[in-house]
Amino acid sequence: MSLFTMPSLGADMEEGKLIEWLVKPGDHVAKGDIVAVVETQKGAIEIEIFEAGQISALLAEPGQTLPVGAPLAQIGTAQDEAPSVAPPRQEQLPQAAQPPAPSVAPVGGSGGPRPASPAARARAADLGLALETVAGSGPGGAVLLADVEAGTRLRPAPPTAPARDGGPKGRPGLDLTEMRRAIAAAMSRSKREIPHYYLSHEIALHAAQGWLAATNAARPPDRRLLMGALLVRATVRALAKVPEMNGRFDEGGFVPSATVNCGLAIALRGGGLIAPAIPDAQDLDSDTIMQRMRDLVARTRAGRLRNSEITQGTITVSSLGETGVDAMFGVIYPPQVALVGFGAPRVRPLVQDGILTPGLAVTATLAADHRVSDGRRGAVFLAEIDRLLQEPDSP
Repeated sequence: MSLFTMPSLGADMEEGKLIEWLVKPGDHVAKGDIVAVVETQKGAIEIEIFEAGQISALLAEPGQTLPVGAPLAQIGTAQDEAPSVAPPRQEQLPQAAQPPAPSVAPVGGSGGPRPASPAARARAADLGLALETVAGSGPGGAVLLADVEAGTRLRPAPPTAPARDGGPKGRPGLDLTEMRRAIAAAMSRSKREIPHYYLSHEIALHAAQGWLAATNAARPPDRRLLMGALLVRATVRALAKVPEMNGRFDEGGFVPSATVNCGLAIALRGGGLIAPAIPDAQDLDSDTIMQRMRDLVARTRAGRLRNSEITQGTITVSSLGETGVDAMFGVIYPPQVALVGFGAPRVRPLVQDGILTPGLAVTATLAADHRVSDGRRGAVFLAEIDRLLQEPDSP
């Protein structure tokens, strides 16, 4: 028997609010299954479980705010012995021994209310959405919060509700004021504890631009690649040459990572920033990275991220896209040790084969942890990103 506890979803997270259970006592779960939704300063996060077993009991109720490490559920594993006798019927137990009620209402008989989780019912009420119009994906066809959110995306967006301080609220479970406080706390810690050094390097993009144009020429719009995918792939691949940029710095010092979980800084509509990660990015080609980027952006803005995506990043890439400034110098997100920034690609005067000519270029910057690397290694890293972008078709 083991305990499933409130996970830490960030270096500065102290507590989280349980919004919804997606399992009930008796359910079997596998590693990676999503079992709950927890609200933090970063919004509503889907919580994965990292062991297989059977849910024995739910120890927390939706709506409770609990500290990191607090028990949420009890899980029976394959090693646990089966009970020798059947447990008594629920109504025969003393009141104090009653197990917690499941978060999803049982399926009623004909004419009864539509089964739905409390979070889904409350959200539907806020939106004026009839539960009978929503397809349920929970046990017995029960409507879950995710089902309501999916139904919402098919309807015109409701007027934006004010946050507690009167400012805008971007989506359910996301208070932008609280997000700003969380960002401020993490960045203050980063600048206070991490000895940053910064480098910048201009990279010509004529080779990448030509390859993109040729690759996208025969593709439909939904399968076309963007320059951002090439920038991310080059960064990820360059880590093979400079592995000290990829990992985490904890109390015991630097711990390099065997895989590249590349975080992407994603701006939310209405303000705020989240950097979920693409896991195992070192093995992905440009098309797959593009697909993962689109998926992450869509789910981030819809509030459907998993806890592993926001806690297991090993490096972060931040790009200002087509409309940003020429260069950006970022702040490392602890416990990571490096952040790569890309300004807006612009036409600039470049020397090609000894001739001054206009060409597309981007300024790449590196913010790195001086406890782990130095400026010379940082320069090698940026130079390797440059080299890889001159060979965008290389495997």
